[in-house]
Amino acid sequence: MIKIKSVHPELRYWFCETFHGHFLGLHVPYLIYNVSDIKWLGTENERHQGWGTGAGISYGYSWVLGKHWNIEATLGVGYLYLESDKYPCANCGTKIETVKKHYVGPTQAAVSAIYLF
Repeated sequence: MIKIKSVHPELRYWFCETFHGHFLGLHVPYLIYNVSDIKWLGTENERHQGWGTGAGISYGYSWVLGKHWNIEATLGVGYLYLESDKYPCANCGTKIETVKKHYVGPTQAAVSAIYLF
């Protein structure tokens, strides 16, 4: 089970025209998460409930479809500080320990439909 609530603000620099073409971004994510019993994340038979924040850079491109519509693709990399409380199983138990991790890698990947007012 994975539950994530995230706020991911981003400042962008557009190379030519705003909302059209190539851009670079600076993003600052903040997330609250609850992850349990997922082998590939290293949480098999345990649960991690915590938060994280960091910063990263992104590159993207926006294609104009019409007067109000664009399609946008973005990729970003950066750093995240993650802190969680570890529990012995997915639905029960008392806290075992507090886990603190530093992550460097992909922090953003998106394809978005954009409506411009």
